[in-house]
Amino acid sequence: MTWSAVLLVTAVVWAVSVIRSVRLRALVYSLPLPMTLALVTTGYDVDGGQVLGVLGLNLFFVTVALTHRRLRWPILLADGAGIAVYVALSAGLVAVDVPFEAALAGTLLLWLAAMLLRRRRARPVTGTADGSAATGLPVLLKLVVIFVGAILTALLGTVLREMVVTFPYSGVLVAVEARHQLSEFTGHFTRNSLALVAFLAAYHYVQDVSTAGALGAGWVAFAVVAAVLHLPRRPRAA
Repeated sequence: MTWSAVLLVTAVVWAVSVIRSVRLRALVYSLPLPMTLALVTTGYDVDGGQVLGVLGLNLFFVTVALTHRRLRWPILLADGAGIAVYVALSAGLVAVDVPFEAALAGTLLLWLAAMLLRRRRARPVTGTADGSAATGLPVLLKLVVIFVGAILTALLGTVLREMVVTFPYSGVLVAVEARHQLSEFTGHFTRNSLALVAFLAAYHYVQDVSTAGALGAGWVAFAVVAAVLHLPRRPRAA
């Protein structure tokens, strides 16, 4: 990845670090900015592997949440476990040719199952009292740490070939920022990931026409699905 990717990752993580609302943090992280940059700079097409890569993003956060919150692993070690899971999944996907429609159908079914499970297991939020995930580091030092971390994750992402499109560049660092509320953040991101699937699907069906058109279609699809996902819920009738 390029220096522009490193700067973009830094900007996304910084934005997440200053947002108090976990729901808004998850939405900002879900924006397909790294995906867009990866597609523009690498020239890879979107196929079934990238759609399943969205599942890899979810597995990354689930792994970090389980190892850090349940197993009490240090957050950086939990991050490493999440990366290992994503890389293992990517290695398997790179080795096989996954039909796009089959990958899309399977991803949508798994997303729906995850939403139903999340609704059944909903529970009160735990975390810091003010909803923040501050690290306690001085502002300048935090920015330096984020920037160095972005470089390291960008270097790791380059070994994944086409699965670099969905590699959790900023996710590795966002998990550290949101470590006090990983379970809630993961739940919100899982819901938002449907919009990322829409982005990739729209890109796939337009990519043979032009890259610019595919990106435009992808962002429109993302915006529409994200808007629907965040529509105010109607109160249940008594």
